[in-house]
Amino acid sequence: MQKKTWILNISVFIFQIFTYSKALDITQYGAVGDGVTDDSQAFLKAWEAVCSGAGDGQLIVPAGMTFMLQPLKFEGSCKSTPIVVQILGNLIASSRGRWKGSKDQWILFSDIEGLVVEGNGEINGQGSSWWEHKGSSRPTALKFKSCNNLRVSGLTHVDSAMAHVHINGCNDVTISNLRINAPESSPNTDGIDIAVSSNVVIQDCIIATGDDCIAINSGTANIRISGIDCGPGHGISIGSLGKDGEIASVEDVCVQNCNFRGTMNGARIKTWPGGSGYARRITFNGITLDNVENPIIIDQHYNSGDSDKSTDDKSSAVEVSKVVYSNFVGTSKSEYGVNFRCSERAPCREIFMKDVKIETASSGFGQVAQGQCLNVRGGVSTLAVPGLECLALSTDMLAWGEVPEQACMLPQQSVQPNTRPLQDPLWVYGSRGKRLGVYNVVLTSLVSFGFTFVLG
Repeated sequence: MQKKTWILNISVFIFQIFTYSKALDITQYGAVGDGVTDDSQAFLKAWEAVCSGAGDGQLIVPAGMTFMLQPLKFEGSCKSTPIVVQILGNLIASSRGRWKGSKDQWILFSDIEGLVVEGNGEINGQGSSWWEHKGSSRPTALKFKSCNNLRVSGLTHVDSAMAHVHINGCNDVTISNLRINAPESSPNTDGIDIAVSSNVVIQDCIIATGDDCIAINSGTANIRISGIDCGPGHGISIGSLGKDGEIASVEDVCVQNCNFRGTMNGARIKTWPGGSGYARRITFNGITLDNVENPIIIDQHYNSGDSDKSTDDKSSAVEVSKVVYSNFVGTSKSEYGVNFRCSERAPCREIFMKDVKIETASSGFGQVAQGQCLNVRGGVSTLAVPGLECLALSTDMLAWGEVPEQACMLPQQSVQPNTRPLQDPLWVYGSRGKRLGVYNVVLTSLVSFGFTFVLG
């Protein structure tokens, strides 16, 4: 009887080896990882394998190595769902002088269902070689197109030539715990851009760039942003919307519990003259400001950052309505804490402010910042400084009526896919993927042996 039990344990041991050794390591496909050799083809071969069903849907970029890559496209559809790409090493882009291929983006994932991109590795866009060529095409570092049920977490993004992360045509997206960093002087280096996407959650990220920390563009709905530390940068922006006569749509956006430090803007909505469509049901709540140039701003005269050049107030405009600013506290770098520059043709409507206290940073004596208001129709201000003549003053919360605060209720998260995430410390200190498999094998066998011993 004892002999049969030992045979059973050996069988379990072998089974576990086959279970845990399936994950594909990028170096198995010829990637060198010395930071100089072009590893692009190795990555494409590994992707073809994992997308075809190999590796149990898991692909590893091992720690302690740097992989230089030319522009890459990882495309679906894939047999495996979900696909888990764990980036523990570093990815570095080719410099501008050695760039080969499309300048639209550096790394593209498209048409993949249930994609997970995670890890503590770094994605370096080598942007400094591009920034002086501001007027020419520059690639976005990491783009996701038509990827539903997408999860991105843990990575560090550095010095993209253009935007660092771009989400386009995706539904059910969660982005969390990213660190994004580029110099304040770097042009158009947005942290995260969202377009034509819905049900997007962005949370607990640290973003410092030369442009918007997060930009929410047309075609978006049900966007939840929380726990963002932004600065330097241009704040969190709705837009720009309506450029070149665009019919824009943005609705049901919540930005809450965010910090802005030394940014050009805090909570911003920007639209171009001549556009149409709407931006509505937008809430900014629980915002901390530290020396922010424009803490609260709606600008329907946006013109590539220079609103003074836009003088045609008779043209059409994207309609801005049902916007809530609540629980703001902190300082403004300028004399203005609130600036509503709305269109005469399409005035801003139903603007609400509650529990807002913005002081000027330069005074040092707690001087209240000023507010200015142009073409706002309807709205209520409660316990807000600076006060605005265009908003009715009220201490009665019932006067708020049907304020769209429900936009800030976080949606119930969908059930996360069973991705069987790999354990970072074992990958970092082990021999790439193989050590993790052996570790789990030994653990399983020991547990089984102990169980048998007790029963015996």
